[in-house]
Amino acid sequence: MAGGPDTPELAAAVSNAGGLGSLGCAYMTEAQIEAAAVKLRTLTSQPFALNLFVRADAPSDPSAAARVSPILGEFRRELGLPAEPPPGPPTPQFEDQLEAVLRARPAVFSFTFGAPTREQIKALHARSIAVIGTATTVEEAVVLASLDVDAVCAQGSEAGGHRGTFLGSFEEALIGTITLVPQIAARVKVPVIAAGGIMDGRAIRAMLGLGASAVQLGTAFMTCPEAGTSEAHRAALATAWRTVVTRAFSGRPARGVRNRFCEAFAAVEAAPFPQQQRLTRDIRAAAAAQGRADIMQLWAGQGAPLGRAMPAATLVELLVREAGLGS
Repeated sequence: MAGGPDTPELAAAVSNAGGLGSLGCAYMTEAQIEAAAVKLRTLTSQPFALNLFVRADAPSDPSAAARVSPILGEFRRELGLPAEPPPGPPTPQFEDQLEAVLRARPAVFSFTFGAPTREQIKALHARSIAVIGTATTVEEAVVLASLDVDAVCAQGSEAGGHRGTFLGSFEEALIGTITLVPQIAARVKVPVIAAGGIMDGRAIRAMLGLGASAVQLGTAFMTCPEAGTSEAHRAALATAWRTVVTRAFSGRPARGVRNRFCEAFAAVEAAPFPQQQRLTRDIRAAAAAQGRADIMQLWAGQGAPLGRAMPAATLVELLVREAGLGS
């Protein structure tokens, strides 16, 4: 949820209600991460998590830019944008962002897209920061457990947003949550957190019954008033019967609502991540400003139509009650 629906207000509301609110910081600078942590602490006295991408960015490819330019040019003309994208800010570096996390000292640090070094995890532990890594396969979970993470988040194929796969192809790692969770729980000794397609108490009970120690919900909170989800995005979630894993917006596989922009790249290979993300930045911003759901980046999990619009605290209380977890 980094860079859009997630807000300090949403994370704080979840923490205040007894959950663990998490803020995606993948696109933030060091100063922005520290400022976000300060704001969170003004909104909650409870534990919260900060999340980053462990980036292994591919170099920019001029031939890829030339390949996608005609498609992006058509969308720019349609949105009234200049023919060429403006230069954007430099891409944040994981090592620098992690230093900001270490200074901010959240209760929990979670990551996706890869794995930090053992030394980096030790540095987090030295500051009493619990560490959660994202796995989309058993093999990835085993690697993370060997690095002494405190828990593994099992990201099923139903999950919205970017896929966390870092070993092998993402196609081979599109494993449903109901299958992935018990396999990982059987192979690692650390707690397993289930993520992907979990929208209500029924799913929470199922995941706990399959060996998960906790659950992680993202799409379920995107319709809360504290979320930064745009009105067009909220409307799209309500009828998101079909989602698709696409590289169209960022160059990295991510699940979202199928729309015209995704379809434009169905037969054309996107530029690598994060080059495609830079090339589409102005298009994504303009589409969002104009409420163009046919062009917007609309990340969503497969359970999106089951979302319920209510304050985050009310949703947490309802989920606990539905799952039979109340005292």
